[in-house]
Amino acid sequence: MENMSRDEPSLTVPLIAEEKQSPGCKLEDVETNYSHSTTGTTSSFKTAFHGLNALSGVGILSIPYALSSGGWLSLILLFVISFAAFYSGLLIQRCMDVDSNIRTYPDIGERAFGYKGRLLVSVVIYAELYLVAAGFLILEGDNLQTLFPDMVLEVAGFEIGARQSFVIFVAFIILPTVWLDNLSILSYISASGVLASAIILVSIFWTGAFDGIGFNQKGTLVNWHGIPNAVSLYAFCYCAHPVFPTLYTSMKNKRQFSNVLLVCFILCTLNYASMAALGYLMFGSNVQSQITLSLPTHNFSSRLAIYTTLVNPIAKYALMVTPIVKVTKSWFPLNCNNKSYSLFISTAFVISNVTVALSVPFFGDLMSLVGAFLSMTASTVLPCLCYMKISRTYRRFGFEMVVLVSVVLLGIAVVVFGTYSSLLQIIGHL
Repeated sequence: MENMSRDEPSLTVPLIAEEKQSPGCKLEDVETNYSHSTTGTTSSFKTAFHGLNALSGVGILSIPYALSSGGWLSLILLFVISFAAFYSGLLIQRCMDVDSNIRTYPDIGERAFGYKGRLLVSVVIYAELYLVAAGFLILEGDNLQTLFPDMVLEVAGFEIGARQSFVIFVAFIILPTVWLDNLSILSYISASGVLASAIILVSIFWTGAFDGIGFNQKGTLVNWHGIPNAVSLYAFCYCAHPVFPTLYTSMKNKRQFSNVLLVCFILCTLNYASMAALGYLMFGSNVQSQITLSLPTHNFSSRLAIYTTLVNPIAKYALMVTPIVKVTKSWFPLNCNNKSYSLFISTAFVISNVTVALSVPFFGDLMSLVGAFLSMTASTVLPCLCYMKISRTYRRFGFEMVVLVSVVLLGIAVVVFGTYSSLLQIIGHL
């Protein structure tokens, strides 16, 4: 455990670091515990791997659907979003260089705008984690239903459909992992995001090339009505910014962080673009919100892609929700170290997450909402605003200021139009 926390900081490390909390359990103390305790020991190669893992998420499953929503030309917007997210990642580094006490994303918000800034950043991060966790349950239910469509549960005379049954079933499997105090075992499994993305991409290519589907769909050049949905899902693919401070503080050679970040964004963007093109050429406008739902289930390559999709979210679920659970406990400082109370909070969280997953059972629409409203805010708008305030760039007009304002306006446009489009789709499907 000690070796891992010293040599392998990643998205999971802040969540598994052993904590010695004081009885006060303040929000700031809980968040600070997620920052890396030892700095300057990780090589650039390992940092690049962890950066790729953080950026390689379930967004790859919905990227073909995003392309089908916006048409081929919307791929340009994928690269625009990628550039804006990369640039804002560099701004996070610059903010941290100003003050050595900055170790987490909420610290940056506090340095820029005081306690209100910390609160805003924290709310955005935790809301995003909460909804992505609900998305994991939806994803599990959808894909298990594809494999076992005839599964039906009957409880007290009421029939529960296959998808709903699997959401509840997966929640029961996940619940004990949320109770765990030591998540180091799960962290190794969840760190396989890069491998999982590669397996899914190769499996889908194999399905299209050798299992009879082909790449014959032409698609449309542009679909203006679907652009907001497409951009929102593109933004969801770049929601790893809360991890960047941990990666930066852990690097041995911090001067290489910008190069490492560039490599991570280039590789992930090429991976996303490849998956988008493959899925769109295979299924055209008929592609589902998760590419795995469009695959034939009788082929080995298809089943490999689906099973790979199923394993990773189960491992990542506890690691993602732990920050929210611990912060929730910090609201009640007198009971934060009580084991029974901790179990109650963890169980209540999972129940609430299941309720959301059953109430809004539309993976694409929910991830579109998360991408537009939360991911875009956290990955572009807030870093730019914090940097402008911390560096006082807003006081002088120049090229940098033009770029910053342009990125902020882009982010606000996606937040407004993407959120509006996502909410309309969710309401329309209810």
